[in-house]
Amino acid sequence: MKILQRYHATYKYLFKRERLPSLITGFILLSVSFLANHFAFVYAHAYAIRPTSSYVGDIILDNLPVVDLNPIIVEGMLIAIVVGILYVLSQSRYVLFTMKTLALFIITRALFMSLTHIGIYPDHIQPGLGAFDSVYLFFNFQTGLFFSGHTCVPYFLALIFWEKKTIRYICFAVSFIFGISVLVAHVHYSIDVFAAPFMAYGIFNISKYLFHREYFLIKPEERPSI
Repeated sequence: MKILQRYHATYKYLFKRERLPSLITGFILLSVSFLANHFAFVYAHAYAIRPTSSYVGDIILDNLPVVDLNPIIVEGMLIAIVVGILYVLSQSRYVLFTMKTLALFIITRALFMSLTHIGIYPDHIQPGLGAFDSVYLFFNFQTGLFFSGHTCVPYFLALIFWEKKTIRYICFAVSFIFGISVLVAHVHYSIDVFAAPFMAYGIFNISKYLFHREYFLIKPEERPSI
């Protein structure tokens, strides 16, 4: 009952007249970001299957045995997304800023994926043929390498929910587990994983500047005094 009341409160909070423009803008940004993400994956996939595409050496992957960790990479990611969405929706003040920050993340990653193309590291673990794998492949063609979304998203969620200590540590732990998993499964180069926290930090701070009104809903004490 308390959970239902919390979601009802979120609904009332977001659909107030003064917040509707921001909510609509957030949905538009998310729609544009998913569209950009799709075309970036298609573009990257077209390069990946060219005969001229080749993989590069990686000092970590070269010395790391490959292990099938698809239950974490595929099912774990999808479960984390669902749990994350439900939690964000239960925190009404965080919804608008998180929505727009996520859109900025997806657009930024789509841009980076479109700039440089290298082949997938050999002997990488591919998704299976199950229902979860199909959903995973619908959003990820395995050719979007830089930077690691598995590592980045939980990390910037930790930055957004920084003051919620338990959530912060859970997000950092999930980011670490996903980062290790995609390396061990050889589905990401090490630079994709190690660059992700820096990209998350950069996206978070750019979002604070671009979406300052939504950020001040979370941190009203940081609103500049007039």
